[in-house]
Amino acid sequence: MEKHTDRCDSPTQNIRNSSLQAKKISRQHRIKVSLVVPVLNESESVSTFVEKALDALSNDCLIEPEIVFVNDGSSDATLDQLLHLQSGNPALRIIDLSRNFGKEAALTAGIEYAKGDVVIPIDVDLQDPPGIIPIMVEKWREGYDVVLGKRVDRNSDTWLKRTLAGLFYRIHNRISDPLIPPDVGDFRLMDRKVITALCNLPESRRFMKGVFSWVGFHTATVEYARPERIAGNTKFNTWRLWNLALEGITSFSIAPLKIWTYIGGFVSLASFVFAMTIIVRVMTIGADVPGYASLVVAVSFLGGLQLIGIGVLGEYLGRTYLESKRRPVYIVQTVYEPNAQKYLSFLDSEHATQLTRHTDTHQV
Repeated sequence: MEKHTDRCDSPTQNIRNSSLQAKKISRQHRIKVSLVVPVLNESESVSTFVEKALDALSNDCLIEPEIVFVNDGSSDATLDQLLHLQSGNPALRIIDLSRNFGKEAALTAGIEYAKGDVVIPIDVDLQDPPGIIPIMVEKWREGYDVVLGKRVDRNSDTWLKRTLAGLFYRIHNRISDPLIPPDVGDFRLMDRKVITALCNLPESRRFMKGVFSWVGFHTATVEYARPERIAGNTKFNTWRLWNLALEGITSFSIAPLKIWTYIGGFVSLASFVFAMTIIVRVMTIGADVPGYASLVVAVSFLGGLQLIGIGVLGEYLGRTYLESKRRPVYIVQTVYEPNAQKYLSFLDSEHATQLTRHTDTHQV
């Protein structure tokens, strides 16, 4: 005899299911998918990336592709390569920043300039495979607002990088809020309303993985194996990754400040116990306590603790100082629009330069 168990979903779950179903019904039309691609000295990679990305998106007739390249102060032929590719492809838009502002700022610029119904930050080195983008879009059509790309195989990364990344995720998620999904980078699909929420955030010092998690929304995950880079070398060395990790922790947690309250209390208690031990020993057995070596050790130890505490305080104070200046996250030197370039082919070179290469200072 079979035993049946009736399952009663909670009101919250019923509301969520109804919301997903309503979104699923409303998302079956043709959409524009914007890929945001920050580039820094990637002249060897951009051509292959464009080919692979357009191949992945062209198989779905309900997807209109847009690729927004953000040139983050490249010193090689990256911009020339992009302009050459754009001349034969109207899906490409190029945002040329006035200098190198860093990947987080370049991502912010691309997200704010993207026009798609959904926006997907992606690396140009093809370690985030464009082939899973249609799968992400299908998840979005099911009603999810954010679809994460999770790396289940990171053998293409070095052992040190995998180990340090795992350690960072554990520490960050232990002391910070919100949690960052482990092995999830910037590669994700975001609905237009998520992009609107991101663009409304005022801070200029940005840790994008944390910001993406902070805004929330209904989220799904797509897993993939991370392949090797197609060309070139990563621009993130160990020192830059360390600074990025500090940015992430100090942007979303004040635990490093709180911990010094406990360290100070522990050191004070230990000092009190040690002092009482000396007093009792002198009063009971009358023995002098040799003090030179212990005094040097104690002073050095406490001095080191004080310097570390001041350093932690300085990290937060420095970031507060930089935020208080209210400088823009980035400055755009030139925006290259494909339609304008095609139209300008009929004009003389002087007018073409004036219309195509307009300067736009964008303040967040």
